[in-house]
Amino acid sequence: MVDVSRKEVTGRTATAHAYVSMSPEVIEALPQNAKGDPLEVARIAGILAAKKCAELIPLCHSLPLSHVAVEFELESQGISIIATASTTAQTGVEMEAMTAASIAALTIYDMTKALDKAIEIREIYLLEKTGGKSGTYRRKDSAQ
Repeated sequence: MVDVSRKEVTGRTATAHAYVSMSPEVIEALPQNAKGDPLEVARIAGILAAKKCAELIPLCHSLPLSHVAVEFELESQGISIIATASTTAQTGVEMEAMTAASIAALTIYDMTKALDKAIEIREIYLLEKTGGKSGTYRRKDSAQ
C-alpha cells in the first residue's frame, strides 16, 4: 500500500459511471422481475460494495465512508449508473465509487440474465473526483 500517513485529511468525493446495455424488452420487463426490483437490489449491492472495497482490491486503503449513492437512468438501450462516494480522509474514494458502479452493473446483469444473454456491461470510468493534493478532476466528455 502507498503510505498516506503524511497526507492531509481533506473532504474527498468521487463519482463513477457504468452502463448496462440491454434490449428495450428487458428494460420493459424490469418491474416484473421474478427476483425483485433489479434497480433497488443493485443500489444496495453498490453501496455495500463501496463499503467492502478494501477487502476486494488488495492495495486499497480502508476508508470511513460518509456517504455512498447509486443512481440509475433508464435509457432506450440500457441503464446508466452513477455512483458517488464521499469521505474525509488522507486518500481518495475513486475506487469506492468505481466499485459501487461496477457491482451495481453486475447485479443488474445477474437479475436480468434469464431474459437475455446478450446484456453487456461497459463504459466503467471515473467522472469526477474532488479533494486532496491533486484537487479536482472532471472527465472531459462528461456532462456531470
